[in-house]
Amino acid sequence: MRRRSRGGGWRGAVTVALTLALVGAWVLFGDRIGPRPEVTEVASSFGLCGEGWGACVVDGDTVRIGERRIRLTGFDAPEMDGACEAERVKAREARTALHQWLSQGRFSWTGGQDPPRDRYGRELRAAYRGDERLADHMIDAGLAEGDGWGLRSGWC
Repeated sequence: MRRRSRGGGWRGAVTVALTLALVGAWVLFGDRIGPRPEVTEVASSFGLCGEGWGACVVDGDTVRIGERRIRLTGFDAPEMDGACEAERVKAREARTALHQWLSQGRFSWTGGQDPPRDRYGRELRAAYRGDERLADHMIDAGLAEGDGWGLRSGWC
């Protein structure tokens, strides 16, 4: 006669461990697992907003094309009207860096013809040039944080 283990045995432990590993990988790398969402190539030239451009950079993570407002995702840049002068300076640097990245030529962004929108009505799009994610570029340059909106460590 076999005795059963009360703890579920090693099979149960392995199942739980694998499940936790998969859930953890999805949380950490969900945007990089599986197929990339529908992408569109962008060939617009972007200026800085307020200088008469139809396509322009608003701040370090937002652009406009005519009346369309696009929030670039995967990162959160400091605010132009930030809480202190240090944040406002960093915001201007982030806006310049975004403008320079966009000015390097064609890139792609996610969302297709009907992108998701945030609570402010802005299109939500992740931008790429080849294998480079714009978000990684901005974060690596120290001009943005991950996109944990509302969870900023603070620029001041």
